[in-house]
Amino acid sequence: MQFYTPVNEIYVTAKLSTLVGFWNERARGNHRAFVTAMKHLCLANLIAIERILQTRSDAIFIQSESAEYFHLGGTEASNVQRARWENELRFLSLDLLFSHRPAAEVVSYLFDNGMTRREFEWFMSHRLDARIVMGNDYYDRNEQVVTKNGALRPTGEVFGWAVIARQYFDRYRRPVMHTETNTFNAADAPRWLWKEFYNVRYLREQGVPVLGFTWYSLLDQVDWDSALAQERGVVNAVGLFDLQRRARPVAAAYRELLQEFAHEPLLVPEDREVREVPAVREVLEVLERG
Repeated sequence: MQFYTPVNEIYVTAKLSTLVGFWNERARGNHRAFVTAMKHLCLANLIAIERILQTRSDAIFIQSESAEYFHLGGTEASNVQRARWENELRFLSLDLLFSHRPAAEVVSYLFDNGMTRREFEWFMSHRLDARIVMGNDYYDRNEQVVTKNGALRPTGEVFGWAVIARQYFDRYRRPVMHTETNTFNAADAPRWLWKEFYNVRYLREQGVPVLGFTWYSLLDQVDWDSALAQERGVVNAVGLFDLQRRARPVAAAYRELLQEFAHEPLLVPEDREVREVPAVREVLEVLERG
């Protein structure tokens, strides 16, 4: 095995466990718990990378993370401040994994909620990130609006994956993968699949090194509509196949996509400038050797 995701969706896991109350700690609005979960999840991920590389020197790490954006729903100062804050906090897990210094207000927030300066400086200098491909997961609920009362609610697709993934790429200059997507509407899934793949092709044409695309998941999920927070036994028809291993229409669309585009190069020859980005070059050299 060459490709690994030691800890999946770190930002999502920390947020749903400590701020939203769904998973693990099931805490709500506990910012100290959020920072603790965030630093422990990132540390676990980086230690795993270090250990795996000791055994498998050609390993590549696909760091799946939710690609999010928070729209402004009102012009009041509180709305503007909340939207700005959420749009900074969404980067936190990747900032720690890629040693990218967060905004000053986020750094202060980390220190105020239990991260020590020694821990922070370690994250800013660990040098364990050279083989990490930045995975950007996208669903139509990834975009949210900050309403006038300060609440967050999904907007559906407004910008789309290409616009938001470009924001992440411009911040980190890393090789990119579209690591998760689906829709709850099984009949609409082939259209959604092709739409997302066209987003991938658009970014590749702009010179962004998008190295892969994945539909999630292989099989339907159970209680996924409640983020697994409620045990109801509801089958969500999001898979390429149902739970009896019968192909859904999106499986045929995915097969067609693979047949048509499987032989495209990782990067087109014109992308010489992108190839010279150290993090991109490191990953490409390993992939091309294999």
